[in-house]
Amino acid sequence: MIHPLAGRLAVAVQRVTATALGPYQSAIVRIGFSLTWLLFLLREFPHRRELYGPDGPWGWDMAGQLIAENHAFTVLMWSDSSAWFEGVYAVAVLACVLLLLGWRTRTTSVLFMVGVLSLQNRSIFMGDGGDNVIHLMAVYLVFTRCGQVWSLDARRALRTASEGRRADRWGPPLWGVLGLLLLAGTLTHRIGGEWWLAVLLWTLWAGQGVWWAVNRWAPGSEPRTLLDVLANLAHNAALVVIMAEVCLIYATAGWYKIQGSRWQDGSALYYPLKLDYFTPWPALSDLLSSSGLIVMALSYGTVMVQVAFPFTLFNRKAKNVLLAVMMLEHAGIALLLGLPFFSLAMIAADAVFLPTSFLRRLGGWVATARDRVLRRPGRIPEQRAAPEQQVARTLVG
Repeated sequence: MIHPLAGRLAVAVQRVTATALGPYQSAIVRIGFSLTWLLFLLREFPHRRELYGPDGPWGWDMAGQLIAENHAFTVLMWSDSSAWFEGVYAVAVLACVLLLLGWRTRTTSVLFMVGVLSLQNRSIFMGDGGDNVIHLMAVYLVFTRCGQVWSLDARRALRTASEGRRADRWGPPLWGVLGLLLLAGTLTHRIGGEWWLAVLLWTLWAGQGVWWAVNRWAPGSEPRTLLDVLANLAHNAALVVIMAEVCLIYATAGWYKIQGSRWQDGSALYYPLKLDYFTPWPALSDLLSSSGLIVMALSYGTVMVQVAFPFTLFNRKAKNVLLAVMMLEHAGIALLLGLPFFSLAMIAADAVFLPTSFLRRLGGWVATARDRVLRRPGRIPEQRAAPEQQVARTLVG
């Protein structure tokens, strides 16, 4: 007779290996971070050369000395020409757009990571805190199957299943071009001083080739099942790491605040509201800072929410309430302190904890609004599709 605990363990192992958990959560994280980085790159486009390029105060020589010490990865140090910088910046923007739409997410997530690391490691002093979160999440997203829903990949998978197998026109050429670039970077010793990055990139490239070959010539075989199991394990592990990272960010931020005297007496929020750099709306900042009770309540409330959040994961209702509070808090930071991209990055990270039921309703609302906007006169309304199909079409026409 099988022990009940052993049976539950077997069910858990089966679920972890057979299913990529949290498809909606990983999709909203993908959309959130790609959108955040895209908006940042577009806003700073007129100043890109001063921030990360050849016209910046953090010059080529200083960046080279730092990278020689910390062995950080950035393709911007492969050449000091303006054309190379402009090309890398353009590819970073394009990778954001493609990842946002969910086109070839296995490939575009790697390009997104390369773009983030290249720009941020070129000038490490450019950022407001949200860049650190994007830096980490760009690496984690590579290991997730974040294109299961709300993506062009999902729509293509639905069409392939309904219309039969079709030749992959974009996959092999894209794989070949990226392989040549990776080979060139490896042979010229420009991938970076850390060997693990070269191993990671080559493993991802080879794995993509194996995945395509098995899908093409042995779609229902044991190797295909094994690849699915490995991909599910990597996805689920990365999702757990993302959740743990968010909890660690809030826990450390909250506990460090507790140790500060300004947070202990409830006056911490008063000081940034009096700094010109953090007051995009001076009248609103003066109004809030003039009330000691409001400043104290917001200061204490911030600490309590950040410290308590990791412990509320064991209670779904409490977790959802604090999650909404934290998202509103970050929206307030964006408005009051003028840190929109930091707030967007944290909201995107928080989204990994959003309930699946809410995300599915959100996808349905967006799909309905899109259909109403794109509806043409005289068009016969389509029959309402399954929730998965509606969500897969949310971002596409």
